[in-house]
Amino acid sequence: MTPAPIAVALDAPDLETAARWAALVTPHVSTVKVGLELYLRYGPDVIASVRGASGVRVFLDLKLHDIPNTVAGAARAVARLRPSILTVHAAGGPAMIRAAVAAAPHTQIAAVTVLTSLTEGDLERIGLTGPADSAVRRLAALSVESGATALVCSPNEVSAVRAEVGEEITLITPGVRPTGAATQDQMRVATPEQALADGADLLVIGRPITGSPDPGAAAAAIAASLRRAT
Repeated sequence: MTPAPIAVALDAPDLETAARWAALVTPHVSTVKVGLELYLRYGPDVIASVRGASGVRVFLDLKLHDIPNTVAGAARAVARLRPSILTVHAAGGPAMIRAAVAAAPHTQIAAVTVLTSLTEGDLERIGLTGPADSAVRRLAALSVESGATALVCSPNEVSAVRAEVGEEITLITPGVRPTGAATQDQMRVATPEQALADGADLLVIGRPITGSPDPGAAAAAIAASLRRAT
């Protein structure tokens, strides 16, 4: 059975828990995601621990954002860990994105457009003009022009971004919550079925799976719901 296009966010309190969650969900999902907190606490060891013997794809979500030379050095440093996907902030600009792409040629560089935790009011206060979908589309176009082959956007904007960048770009959507699940700090959300229907390629889902008493069963249930919907 083909694993579901889900990246489980392993936002665990310790390395052992992250590795256990990864082992439980790997039979059902294509990808596991390591975020900034876990990577800073345990360093490169966390990648080998969550990958295990399964060979599951690892999404390294560091959201790099600095001057091009620094981001190139950071991307080169983590490329040796063979992550399938590495994130940078689109707001870092075209030179920074190009530097990351050049430094990690065997890793897919995903540009984060606008964080799903931000509201329209937040965007106005930090100076991103226009409604959220306009800002996301502008940053998406800039990122693809700069060499990014994947984009991170909320499910609310995924159909507009797909229309903007075409079918060849991988669209990754956090802010995905099964029906009835709490949205927590996510402001722009959709169900897994709706996000896929709107054009997403990879769904980032964390707490609805890892907060379950049985993360493996929770991942299997969401994967089954996606198979029924497609």
